Amino acid sequence: MDVSRETMARLEIFAALLERWNQRINLVSPKDLAQLWPRHIEDSLQLAEDMPPGMPFVDLGSGGGFPGLILAIATGNPVTLVESDQRKASFLREAARSTGTNATVVAKRIEDAEIGPAGVITARALAPLPLLLEWAKRFLQPDGVCLFLKGRNAEDELTAARAEWHMTISRRPSRSSSDGVILRLSEIRRVKEPDRATGR
Repeated sequence: MDVSRETMARLEIFAALLERWNQRINLVSPKDLAQLWPRHIEDSLQLAEDMPPGMPFVDLGSGGGFPGLILAIATGNPVTLVESDQRKASFLREAARSTGTNATVVAKRIEDAEIGPAGVITARALAPLPLLLEWAKRFLQPDGVCLFLKGRNAEDELTAARAEWHMTISRRPSRSSSDGVILRLSEIRRVKEPDRATGR
C-alpha cells in the first residue's frame, strides 16, 4: 500500500517506539525485529484497502499493534484495541499517543470485553477461525465484516468453521507472505442458533 509522507512519518515513529519497548517486553520475536516492516507493518497495511472510510473498527488480540494500530494510523479510522496483556496494552496506549492515532485500548480478555457493535472486526495470527468467529460475533454489527490475516492453514480453518457458521467468503493471497491469505467474511450467522430458553 502506498501511504502519504505524513503517514509514513507516523509509522516510523511507531517502529522506533516498538524497537525500544521490545528490549523490555516481547512485542515481536527478536528474529522478527529485522523484518519488522515487511513481516508486520506491510502485512498489516494490506487490510487498509478493505476498510470503509471513517468506520470505527475493533481489533482483537492487538499485541504489538498488528494489524489494528497500523490500520488506524494508515486510514484514520478510529479503533478499539483489545489486548489482555497489561504491558502490551501500555505500549499500545503510548504508541497511539506518540503517533496521534484515535485508538482506545481495552486491557481485558476478549471474552470479558464490553464493546459496542462495530462494522469491522480485524485480527492477525490470533486463534483458529471457529474460535475467532465466536469471539468476533459478539462485537460485530449484523451487516459487519471480519478481516482476518491467515496463514497456510486458512482453507482447513474455513472447512472447520463452516460446520458451525454460515458466511460469505472472499479471499485473496497475501502480498507479504507466500502462504498467507486475507479473508473477508460477511453475512456471518450460526448454522444453528442456540435456543434462547435452554441455551443449547
